[in-house]
Amino acid sequence: MIKDVRLQIREFAAPLAQKLGIGKISDFADVILLSFVFFTTVHNSLSPAVSGVLFPVSYGKAGKRARNNWDIRVASLVHAILIIFLAGRCLNLPSLDQNRAFGWHEDVGFSIAIATGYFIWDTLESIIHFSDTGFVFHGISCLLIYGLSFTPFAPYYAVRFLFWELSTVFLNIHWFLDKTGKTGSVLQLLNGIVLLATFFCVRCIWGGMMSYDFFVTLNSAYDQVSTPYLIIYGGGNVLLQGLNWFWFTKMIAALAKRFQGKPNGHKVVDGKTKI
Repeated sequence: MIKDVRLQIREFAAPLAQKLGIGKISDFADVILLSFVFFTTVHNSLSPAVSGVLFPVSYGKAGKRARNNWDIRVASLVHAILIIFLAGRCLNLPSLDQNRAFGWHEDVGFSIAIATGYFIWDTLESIIHFSDTGFVFHGISCLLIYGLSFTPFAPYYAVRFLFWELSTVFLNIHWFLDKTGKTGSVLQLLNGIVLLATFFCVRCIWGGMMSYDFFVTLNSAYDQVSTPYLIIYGGGNVLLQGLNWFWFTKMIAALAKRFQGKPNGHKVVDGKTKI
């Protein structure tokens, strides 16, 4: 029964995939749909149920918008942990290393399908509950880049850029510490240091190296790549790297401001010192 449904989803997606020139995406259409449904469920159902029990004050007494932001962070954290594991399994695949522009492997397809389903949810969420243009551009760029990887095109780099999500783990932990009364604590300070180090190393340094290597590969296969791909991948790389450096400087400023004058994790509220 389940196999029949999955096969029907793939067959339904095949004509559109062929028309768009991303034929391999139909082989993973069911995984993409399942991923989208899973993260939507985490956001709308699982996180509210679990968070309400584990954090009756921080979550239960928060407003509707605050709870939604919390649920978004939970979905983001689940995706980051899952995708790091999946991408790690694809780092040393010979078929990708031998052809960095067009090499392919089924394990990569599965990993990218999970990420694509997530970024469909992420993009829609960023638009529906709009708070920052950068989040919308980030979601759309990632969705296009990972979706078009099913051409196949540059899956070697796709799994490596997924390691940017390592910093997302610590970013979300930092946010949760804020919301659970641990602002300015030693734990948040330590997490903040790890966050900055991870973000800088994985996104700015590793990401910059991979972007450079990608453009070298792109240049070598220039005559085999259509103009839309050059624009989307070239422009997307520049945009995402720019956002990484922009967010990194904002994080440094935010952390410096947060811990200024709070070396012991104490804060003053209504004239009273609280830990």
